[in-house]
Amino acid sequence: MELFSGLLSSLGLSGAAGLNAYIPLFLVGVLAHLGLIDLAQPYDFLGNTWVLLGVFLVGLLDFVGDKVPGIDHALHLFSGWVNAAAGAILFASQAGIADVPPALSLGLGLVVAGGVQAGRTALRPVSTTLTAGLGNPVVSAAEDGLSLGLSLFSILIPPLAVLGLLGLVFLAFRLYWRRRRAA
Repeated sequence: MELFSGLLSSLGLSGAAGLNAYIPLFLVGVLAHLGLIDLAQPYDFLGNTWVLLGVFLVGLLDFVGDKVPGIDHALHLFSGWVNAAAGAILFASQAGIADVPPALSLGLGLVVAGGVQAGRTALRPVSTTLTAGLGNPVVSAAEDGLSLGLSLFSILIPPLAVLGLLGLVFLAFRLYWRRRRAA
């Protein structure tokens, strides 16, 4: 049962990283620092005070920059690999999945976070086009809220996190196909 719960938690955290890499990294790091969760070796470095400070500062810059039209697009181009890497680390860091080979857990996290990030990046131009970029801060805030919610559910109620992640995937496909039909 711990393996199943750990896999669900890992999926949710890597999906949350696809929306915002820094929120789940910081949350997991703080909880590990406080001793409330255990992270698999060597990923327990996320609980280090200096790592937490670095993640917080870079996350704060990303949070502000993602609300500014123009800068948000540059951040999305750069952050694609950051989100995917964060998802891989978060997936592999969960102590409950110790039976899963490290390369497989890193690969799964990379695919989940990278897929969510790719969907996010593909759908953002819709907001830019429809609102002349003025809606992007609202969309960014919604992405941050979803990332935080998925992160919390991943830690507290992992099955709900996976359901939320599946809902996001369904919504993204629906918006994509609706946009494609309209074009």
